[in-house]
Amino acid sequence: MSAIKLIVGLGNPGKEYEQTRHNVGFWFVDELAWAWRATFKEEKKFFGEVARVSRPEGDVWLLKPNTFMNRSGQAVAALAQFYKIKPSEIMVVHDELDIACGRIKFKLGGGNGGHNGLKDIQARLSTPDYYRLRLGIDHPGDRNLVVGYVLNKPSAEDRQKIDDSIAKSLRGLPKIMAGEFEEAMRELHSK
Repeated sequence: MSAIKLIVGLGNPGKEYEQTRHNVGFWFVDELAWAWRATFKEEKKFFGEVARVSRPEGDVWLLKPNTFMNRSGQAVAALAQFYKIKPSEIMVVHDELDIACGRIKFKLGGGNGGHNGLKDIQARLSTPDYYRLRLGIDHPGDRNLVVGYVLNKPSAEDRQKIDDSIAKSLRGLPKIMAGEFEEAMRELHSK
């Protein structure tokens, strides 16, 4: 079992996307950077904002791609290849339509569920075998409404549920970082 060496938060760059559901991954890594006292810096060669954190288990990289969602893999692959980080040492944090707002799922591998960020990461890494921390945002009910839904702000009630799920995920992160994946899943998947 590999330790997590790269935590990627998915989102879209720019003020107009900052508060949208699709940026839940950015919200998570921003909170994590604050908790770990890390500072993001623009890194052109990694196509994003990067923070390096010295942890007891070794260096951990935080990444917010600046490539827009559908090109997220460009940033992930560039950093992973440069630092020789294996896919099994990567955790991608993203919004998940197929999970109720405020719920969390943690898993290794699997499909991309139509998520453009995951599709590109999978293509660039040539494998689906990386960890995903999936933060539920609900589904609008009709697939034709998905793009507008993910690119809009959640209601105040939904934002609170998402913020609570981020806080719960941060509490479960030490287990993930210690490689205690089963325990982390039990904790994160509970109501």
